[in-house]
Amino acid sequence: MGRILALDYGRKRTGIAVTDELQLIASGLTTVPTHQLFDFLTKYISEEKVVKFVVGEPRQMNDTPSEVEALIIPFLNRLKKVFPEMPIEREDERFTSKLAIRTMIDSGLKRKHRRDKALVDEISATIILQAYLNRN
Repeated sequence: MGRILALDYGRKRTGIAVTDELQLIASGLTTVPTHQLFDFLTKYISEEKVVKFVVGEPRQMNDTPSEVEALIIPFLNRLKKVFPEMPIEREDERFTSKLAIRTMIDSGLKRKHRRDKALVDEISATIILQAYLNRN
């Protein structure tokens, strides 16, 4: 089959999660500075069989696009240009940061570690990917 790679895109950094080859389990991969994202993706895709991107879709409570969506559209356009054969799907990312922090608390992480925004972004990407897997 191949892996599905999820991105929790942000202005400063992007959380990344990936499935196993059977597309059953979502796992956090890493967080990279957004300005290094395409270099990371190019290298990762050259080493692993990735068959699809899932990109978080920030929405407001009334189901309209969040202001952050304006930053994601140019990113999506570039993603399509750099990886033209790779399908891109979107997944609602409402509450993923709050769920990520709740997950960190529930797993017993100390407050100091819960302040690690990179870890929050990676967990958020994992939540986005797991929601996508559950929906499909």
